[in-house]
Amino acid sequence: MLNRSEPPSGEVDIAIIGAGAAGIAAARRLADAGADFVVLEARSRIGGRAWTAELAGFPLDLGCGWLHSADRNPWTGIAEKAGFAIDRTPAPWTAGRDLTFTEADQRDFRAAFAAFYGRLDQAAEEGEDRPASVCLAPGGRWNALLDAISTYANGAELDRVSIRDAAQYSDDEVNWRVVEGYGTAVAAHGAGLPVALDCAVTWIDHSGASVRIETSRGTVVAKTAIVTLPTDIIADETVRFMPTLPDKLDAAAGLPLGLADKVLLALDHPESVPAETRLFGWMDRTATGAYHFRPFGRPLVEGYFGGELARVLEHEGEAAFAQYAIDEIAGRFGGDIRARLRPVAATAWARDPHARGSYSYAMPGKAGARAILAQPVNDRLFFAGEACSAESFTTAHGAYETGVAAAESALAGVTRLRSRSR
Repeated sequence: MLNRSEPPSGEVDIAIIGAGAAGIAAARRLADAGADFVVLEARSRIGGRAWTAELAGFPLDLGCGWLHSADRNPWTGIAEKAGFAIDRTPAPWTAGRDLTFTEADQRDFRAAFAAFYGRLDQAAEEGEDRPASVCLAPGGRWNALLDAISTYANGAELDRVSIRDAAQYSDDEVNWRVVEGYGTAVAAHGAGLPVALDCAVTWIDHSGASVRIETSRGTVVAKTAIVTLPTDIIADETVRFMPTLPDKLDAAAGLPLGLADKVLLALDHPESVPAETRLFGWMDRTATGAYHFRPFGRPLVEGYFGGELARVLEHEGEAAFAQYAIDEIAGRFGGDIRARLRPVAATAWARDPHARGSYSYAMPGKAGARAILAQPVNDRLFFAGEACSAESFTTAHGAYETGVAAAESALAGVTRLRSRSR
């Protein structure tokens, strides 16, 4: 990794913009190929939206935390090879360990959940793309909770989400965790790579024979570049392309970052609450949190908030997350539990200037935007990140897979450019 006081290399074959999961995956592939490259990262750390912090005596994932589709997720093998432990305890939402429902209500909710996604799959094959909310059963008892689940899964409510895009998502429903932290595993995969930290990119000039990249630490010239920026950064031209790329800007605008935030609470006398269980604050509201009690058996509660509720709480400040969570938990367990809950941390991904949100969703009518965003430009610009994944968007493994694919394309692009110059 480059020293922050040193400028990044002035001229390379391939420049990678962003050291999140996609950028690290691309960089590791290039390193294995012996390529000449550098990674430009605006943050003072690598990992992007995969971020583990040591808090309350534990490694806690403040970004992605679950190895979704873990049986085929490449990060599972990467983490194990690096010596990290994989907890294969089934996720509470797939194992029936939910404190929210009676047994009868749980059966009823599961039936409503399956019926909703059945209607969504059918609607995706028929007619024009529409908001996923049209697939809710009229007057359905569980509509608000289904909408709440969308705020965790998509970072947005169902009326903002494309039916066709949501139906494209592929999930094996196998969900594991890295004991030392997902973010820890992603960062470890990037160890030793040539990364320039605190190096914010402002311009990408692809008008000439080479790509000129203006950064806060100087200019980098590359034969090709791999762009792994979040869609909101592309759409609002925080990083500008010259000449401009209107198709990319339009695609990115149709794939805004939804918002999913976490709150971590310490739980005194944890033995009174079963480990690895889940609770919704409310069953009849979209604006509700979901709470994972005692993950890994630890004396903690991990709370999830999404969509507009997360945006409101971010606006109110970090303390608002803990207060909202404690109020909801006390509403279910009784007031005595308040004294046993203490704030540890809360995230605010929309306020992170290098992210602007958590992960992408496609707006109605924009299901095709992922393919447009992922399309290379003139053998010199290649794009990667979870938003570029056709079926694994919102995930770190989707970012990984697109990063590797972009690296392969960039290597081939460098070879073609060299052959043309002979």
